[in-house]
Amino acid sequence: MSNTFSDNSQIGVVSTFSELVHTNFKGEMNALCWHRNLEGDFKEIVSKLSLKENITEVSREDLKTLQLSEKGNIAREIILNDLQLLADFGASPSLNLLKCYERDDEFDFISTDVYSFHVDRSPIATDTFLCTYHGTASDIVANSQAEQKILIPEIRAKLKELHDGAEEEFEDFLKENYFDLHYQIRANAKPINLGLGHLWRLAVDHPKQEVLPCVHRAPIENEGEYRLLLIC
Repeated sequence: MSNTFSDNSQIGVVSTFSELVHTNFKGEMNALCWHRNLEGDFKEIVSKLSLKENITEVSREDLKTLQLSEKGNIAREIILNDLQLLADFGASPSLNLLKCYERDDEFDFISTDVYSFHVDRSPIATDTFLCTYHGTASDIVANSQAEQKILIPEIRAKLKELHDGAEEEFEDFLKENYFDLHYQIRANAKPINLGLGHLWRLAVDHPKQEVLPCVHRAPIENEGEYRLLLIC
C-alpha cells in the first residue's frame, strides 16, 4: 500500500469493496481508498472508444462490443465488475470518456467549475465514488489546508457587490449559485493525487454527515489524452 495514503489522517485505506462501503468516516478521515494495482490495458479501451462530446458516457454495451486484446479484455472486466459492485450497492455509477469539463470563467475572482477545489452537496445521505482508469487523476486536500472562498474578505466583498437583493438573502444567494462549495487552498497546502486504479469514496455535505465533506478537484487534462473515469 502507498505510504502517501496510509500515513495520511484524512485517508482510510481498505482492501475490499465491502470495507470501502461499510467503513464509517470519522474525525479527520473523510476519504476512503480501496487501494488496487490493476492489471489490464485501459489505454487500449480509451483508444477504441469514440468521443462524441467533451464528456461522453460509456455504457456497458459500448464496452462489451469493443474488440480487445487479452490485456484490454482484462481491463474491461475490471470496469464492468466495478460498475456492477456499485450498482448492486444501490449507487448509480457512470463511466465517462473525458476530453475536458466546461469552464466557468464568468468572474475573475471566483470559479464554480470542477477544476476549482470544492465539496459535493446532497439533500440526502450519500457519498461520491470515483476511479480514474486512464489519464490524469483528481486531487483532494485536507480541510485544515483549505478555506471556504466566501469567507475570504476580498472575495466576499465582491460577491456582496454582485448580489442585488436584501442583506438577509445573501447567504441563500451564495448557496443558490454554489459559491459556498468552493475553496482556496492555503499557501502550505499539500494536495494528494488520487492516482490510477484506486476506487475512492469521498464524504459529501448532507444533513446526516458527521465529518467535514472532502475537498477535491478535477485535474487539468494532459494535452491530447482522454480520461476514463468512473463516478457516482
